Amino acid sequence: MPLREIAGPAGRLEALLDEPQPVRTVDADGLLHDGRPADVRAAVQMAKALNRIGCAVLRINFRGAGASAGTFTGGPGEKDDFKAAVDFMHDRYPDARMWAAGMSFGAWIGLSVGARDPRISTLIGIALPIASYDWEDVRASSKPKFFIHGERDELSPLKDMREFYARAAEPKELVVIDGADHLFDGKVSEVADAIEDLLGDWSG
Repeated sequence: MPLREIAGPAGRLEALLDEPQPVRTVDADGLLHDGRPADVRAAVQMAKALNRIGCAVLRINFRGAGASAGTFTGGPGEKDDFKAAVDFMHDRYPDARMWAAGMSFGAWIGLSVGARDPRISTLIGIALPIASYDWEDVRASSKPKFFIHGERDELSPLKDMREFYARAAEPKELVVIDGADHLFDGKVSEVADAIEDLLGDWSG
């Protein structure tokens, strides 16, 4: 997977772009987990699974993470970073459908941006930290929404996720990974399987 960088509003954003052939869908991922770079294993497996079903996947490190320039802002700046990633993918694939995806904090950023951006058709979130952020734009969005959550998520209890899911607008799908914690330790292959099961036909 080639290393790339893209221009961000605070400077260089470290990025990884994987382009399968043929490309059927494109995806801009903000796979940042609570300030860590985008190499969390579950996030990596999500990107690989999306790639296997024909998505060109761009993963970015938000400002201040990895080799990306800038300083972590806790939301506003990272949303601007994600918008820059969406712009990059739209310019590269102007005729492809676009999805927004992310894990934990990255899910809040990516799905919040994706819910408002008319270029984004589908929202994909793993381990949503429901109690930590405002998810109203995501909840109310009429775009297809796919969620994956760990049964034993210690940072975002499954009860919170189920309550959010019950209130979320259709269409939507939720997969719960049995016995999984917030990082899906020992369960990352099940995250990949869930992505392919949920979205394999959707990308065609």
